[in-house]
Amino acid sequence: MRRLLRCFLIFTGCTLFVSLAGAQDASSAITNALHEHDYQHAVEMAHAAIQQSPSDPRLCTLQGVALAAQGRKQEALSSFRSALKLAPDHLPALQQEAQLYYESNDLAAVPVLEHILRLQPGDPMSHAMIAVLDYKHGNCDAAVPHFAKTGDLLDSQLDGLHAYATCLVRLKRPDEAVEALQRAVRVQDDARERQVLASVQLMAHKPQDAISTLAPLVESGNADSQSLELAANAYEDARDTEKAVNSLRQAILLDPKNESLYLDFAYLSAAHQSFQVGINVVSDGINQQPAAAQLYFARGVLYVQIADYDKAEADLAKAYELEPNESLTAAAQGLLAVQQNDLDRAMRDVKGKLKSKPNDPLLLYVQADVLTQKGAEPGTPDFQLAMQSAKRAVALRPTLAAARAVLAKLYLDSGQNREAAEQCRKALEIAPKDQASLYRLIQALRKTGKTEQVPELLKRLAALRQESAKEQKQRSRFTLVEGEAQP
Repeated sequence: MRRLLRCFLIFTGCTLFVSLAGAQDASSAITNALHEHDYQHAVEMAHAAIQQSPSDPRLCTLQGVALAAQGRKQEALSSFRSALKLAPDHLPALQQEAQLYYESNDLAAVPVLEHILRLQPGDPMSHAMIAVLDYKHGNCDAAVPHFAKTGDLLDSQLDGLHAYATCLVRLKRPDEAVEALQRAVRVQDDARERQVLASVQLMAHKPQDAISTLAPLVESGNADSQSLELAANAYEDARDTEKAVNSLRQAILLDPKNESLYLDFAYLSAAHQSFQVGINVVSDGINQQPAAAQLYFARGVLYVQIADYDKAEADLAKAYELEPNESLTAAAQGLLAVQQNDLDRAMRDVKGKLKSKPNDPLLLYVQADVLTQKGAEPGTPDFQLAMQSAKRAVALRPTLAAARAVLAKLYLDSGQNREAAEQCRKALEIAPKDQASLYRLIQALRKTGKTEQVPELLKRLAALRQESAKEQKQRSRFTLVEGEAQP
């Protein structure tokens, strides 16, 4: 928000100097020193003047401005508070105090800004500052009404418009976000701004508008792969499949290692039952990115659709081999902060917690899961500990689907396939969309020779992968908007 912040600095500074323009000679001399950036001299003159006129809030305010310019924030705040003790509604002191809090991203600015709004109802700058602070602290419900009262203040502030649009998207108000982003395009008409606008137009189910937004990029002949990918999504939503396919093919030619382009093509192929075409294109993607688990998932789904179940299973097995951490759940990540896959740290953490809570089912599950992720082998002490922990977690909380999923994997690894199938079925009763448990159930049935259910289970898994692909596409659009609004 640096550009928006500079605007606030200029605003509050100018207001202060204008309001003091007719002050006494001492005030004028201090103001001149501030204009000349002679801050130490300004501090000294202000201190001397306050000794002579201790009841003048303007002198305390000027002293605070000089101290703030030297980076002496706490002393500056003390000066502004002294001014406000003398005159609680002294606007320059309120503005400067709010500015210091705002620069530090401190919500203490909000009551000060609300005070300013009582003195100057509708002041767009105060509304904008409150809005940005609420946005930065994740409170979009509070931020949006203030953004709405900034008038045309944000019309030259790209960061502010992005923050406003992001909050509206978070609140599921994409139509209003589109309006904010159209203003952003008027500020800076470039590829990135048009991509963000088109993404939100797609969220708002306005594919024709997204096509129009992207047209200057696509029709120029110099479009990048991201613009072409968005255009393909817009064409598909507008039911112009031929243009969607052509746009995706162009994007792949420009960026042949971009995994998401092949995934989009797979989704498009499945939607229009062009399964073999999709398989061929995704195979090209695998040739480019042989370690991309999601591409094997996508091709496996397409193989299911043409009833080539052996190839489907082979691709799904490869995908799970490449992404073994897919079973590491959000619960474990939140509890143990293992977002960076620091499993050793996770193990130390969970063992420490189990000392005080030895019968906590979630902790026991996480211990089993982490040991599994670390590659515990059957017959080893770690594997035995993982098995004991998973069984104990299930016994303590039978509805903990994630624990049953881990227990199923442990049974599979130890050759107890019937038990694995049983745990998978119970996990799926609790969490029907658990793809890992569904896949392991297929594995377990294969190993026990009970394969009659496998084709239907593969179809079910394929449907879940398609649903995940659709959700991922929506998340990608939102991520594009969020990325433009980072403080």
